[in-house]
Order: sequence, then structure tokens, then C-alpha cells
Amino acid sequence: MTTALPDVSKWPFQSVLVANRGEIAVRVLRTVQKLGLKGIVVYHAADRGTAAVKMADQAIEITGSTPVASYLDGAQIIAAAKASGAGAIHPGYGFLSENKGFCAAVEAAGLRFIGPTPEQIDLMGDKVRARNFVEKAGFPVAPSAIEDDDPKTFVERSRQVGAPLLIKPSAGGGGKGMRIVRDLSILEQEIERGRSEGQRYFGDGRLYCERYIENPRHIEVQVLGDGQGSVVHVFERECSVQRRFQKIVEETPSPALDAALRDKICETAAGIARSLDYRNAGTVEFIFGQGGEFYFLEMNTRLQVEHPVTEEITGIDLVLQQLRVAAGEKLGYGQADVKSSGHSIEFRIYAEDAARGYTPTTGPILVLHPPQGEGVRWDSGVLQGGEVTSAFDPMIAKLIIRAKDRTEAIARADKALRETVLLGCKTNTAFLRRLIQHPAFVAGDVHTGFLDANPQIAAEPELPSETLQALLGAAALSTRPMRDVADAVPDMHAAMGGWRN
Repeated sequence: MTTALPDVSKWPFQSVLVANRGEIAVRVLRTVQKLGLKGIVVYHAADRGTAAVKMADQAIEITGSTPVASYLDGAQIIAAAKASGAGAIHPGYGFLSENKGFCAAVEAAGLRFIGPTPEQIDLMGDKVRARNFVEKAGFPVAPSAIEDDDPKTFVERSRQVGAPLLIKPSAGGGGKGMRIVRDLSILEQEIERGRSEGQRYFGDGRLYCERYIENPRHIEVQVLGDGQGSVVHVFERECSVQRRFQKIVEETPSPALDAALRDKICETAAGIARSLDYRNAGTVEFIFGQGGEFYFLEMNTRLQVEHPVTEEITGIDLVLQQLRVAAGEKLGYGQADVKSSGHSIEFRIYAEDAARGYTPTTGPILVLHPPQGEGVRWDSGVLQGGEVTSAFDPMIAKLIIRAKDRTEAIARADKALRETVLLGCKTNTAFLRRLIQHPAFVAGDVHTGFLDANPQIAAEPELPSETLQALLGAAALSTRPMRDVADAVPDMHAAMGGWRN
């Protein structure tokens, strides 16, 4: 397929407002500006000095009771788009990206929503309706019991599915509200807890239970559709390395799939998208069992955090394809035109302490030196001199590695993680290095419970005493407050004996 840039002069919009922040806002702006379109962002005061605000052609401040609330204020964002003359809104991921009401309001305001239709968001956003749709279309779903089918018999029907069970809220995502039940004697109380969590997180206490596949892999497939009859898949991504049901490392191709299985799971995803006459970018997610069986999990009707690995092996700019489709263009290519080459791994760089239960950390970004070199991509929205706060999700950057094969990609990733310098708040880079050096990861033998089964990966090893002495000496000579230096180095606090000047 051609990689030439499209002629945007006749597109129905010449400017795009990004209704998001951080690295995804930077990522979208990069393609918008590459096309010669005007890139606009909205921002809360907490993000005033961030990379996206500095990069944008125009930045409009929005307000709210909290920083997050401002990015969830659809009416204020649409008003900003109208005031700036934007012709389209790109929602990124998170926030309002899968909000059917926001999508409908954008289109009602005469703007283009760079995403699916409100109806597609609505259908796939409800886990039960999505599952029923997929099952009726003839695609595989796990054995389950759905509360809505008959609330009075829900507990008993769930019991008949058999242990282990996974209780899931009908709405929402991100692993929130999910519970694994291996002992059916506590099924009723776990259902009540799941209902309470679903109500708290999503304002919707409806549940369903499905057979839990022990030690499954999580494999997803990128799809693109133009809403005019054309849908292609852009291969799969392995997302099995997770903590608290949230992804940490993603890669493509999946080491679990041979050519036949890859074709089967990717074509299943494309078939589901075709059943919807899907418009724009989306991801169909599957649970993949030890025996090669797989079941539909959910469909995310937006760009995924991990989309860069797909871009790296295919050369396809997924944001550009989103913009083309939103402008009314047809894909203009078929499945045979989508090729892949090499291997890519993405690492989510979090401000968190893996050794303390992946607790988020905060602090100033005193020094930031991203890794560089062949096959190294750094997607981030933070800058040196900025600050990591508790106002937002702790993911601060993505390190994406590309190489000719998986072995080389792991070696290149280890070097890049070792060369990553971010001082001022603790990050998970040392943890990620320990992870990719684990023999099971090197062998590609991982599953969604891998980190729970290997807690030693998260534990911080003690530094040699001579190393600690050298670090303490450097800290003593630093002009920075000792607190800042200590927060940046594992084990420094203990070595300092509580000196927190």
C-alpha cells in the first residue's frame, strides 16, 4: 500500500482539536501537523507547560472542579472547538474517547468525530450487548451467564457455568470491578462485591459471569474500517503481561501464534468489525487459552495505548488512517496490501513503585534523557522541568522498540531501558529490565497472571554497599534537595537513615 500523504486540501476539515492530554495528544498532533492541518489542544492549568501545549498551533485552557473533570467536560470542549474554528475532534484514548453522548454531540455541532459512530460506541461499550452481538454473528465467546437474561436465576446459572469464574461489570473496562472466583461457596458474596464495584466505578451494577480460562494470554487485533464496506485487520498484539488487569508490555507478533492461528484470530476480528460495518480504528480483544482456543473479550472503539507497535511493523500511520476515514475517504486498499515485518515491543513507563504494590509516585522531573538509537521510539508528553502529580494516570511515557526479530528486540529494549534517565520520581524502568530478563519472558511463555506468579520480579534487589556509598557521596555534593535525589534512586532512603532534608 502507498505511504504517500493524502491531499487534504479538499477535506471537510482543515484543523483538528485534540480532546486529550499527555503523550497521546502529542502523538495525534504529530500526524495532524505532518499533513499540514492546524493542530489545537485543550488543557487544564495543571498541563500548561506540557509538551502538547507547547507543540500545538493553538492551545485553549479549560477548567473544572479537578483536572480530570475538565477533560471530561464535553460541552466545554465542543465550545472550545467551535471558538477555535476546528472542524474535527480527535478524542485520543481514555476520557471521552468511548462516550457515545460526546460523539453524538460533536456531530450535532457540525464537527467531525475522529472515531466510530455513536451507535457502534454504544453497542461495543456494553459488554453484555457486545458479547450477544458477537455470538449471534457466529464468533466464539466463552461460556457465561448474563444477569440481564434473568436476574432471579443469575447466581444459579453462574454456578452452572462452573469454577473458576470471572465476574465482570457490564459497563466499563480497565480491569475495574473484575473478580475471579475459584470457590463457588462464596459466589453470592463475590457477585455482590462485583455489583457494588461496578456501580461505584461506572454507575452501573449489572454483571455477567464467564468461564475463567486459567493462565490465559491476552491477544488483541487492530482493525480499520471506512464505514463504506471496507474493513482490514492490521495484525495482532500480545498484551499478556499485566498488573491488576492493566497492560504493561505489548508486542507484535505474538510469540504464541503460528501462521495458521494468526490468520484465524485476525480474520475473526476482521469479521466482527465487518458485521458492524465498522468505521475508523478499533481493537478486538480475545482471551487465548493454553490449547489454542480463543474467545471474544471486548472491542475497544478507539485508538489503543499500544498502537505504536503495529505502526512499527507495518509502516501504517494509524492516526493518519483515522483522519482519512473521518474525512470521508475510503481505505483504498485490501487485506493483501497490509504487510508486516520484524518485531516490536512497547513498554509503558509508569511513575510507580513496583516493589510496593505498583504504587503511583509523584515528583518533579529533574532530569530527563530518553534513550536514542536505531529502532528506538519514545512517545511522551512530559518534559524536563515538569512535574508528575497525582491528578492523572501514572503513565508518563511509552518506549517502543523495533528490530528484525524478537531476540534482537529484547536486547535492544534492555539497552534502551538501561539508558533511560528520568530523575525526580521513581519509575518502573528497573522493574521492566528485570521482567524482560526473566527466562519465561525471553521464551515467550507468559500469561495474564505471570507477574502474580513471579512476585520476585517486582521486588527491588538491594544495591551493593559500595554503590550506595557512591550514590550518597554524589547526593551530598548535589545542589538538589536530598529528598529529590533519594526519591530517584532505589534503596537510597534506607541508606540515608531517614534523612529527608
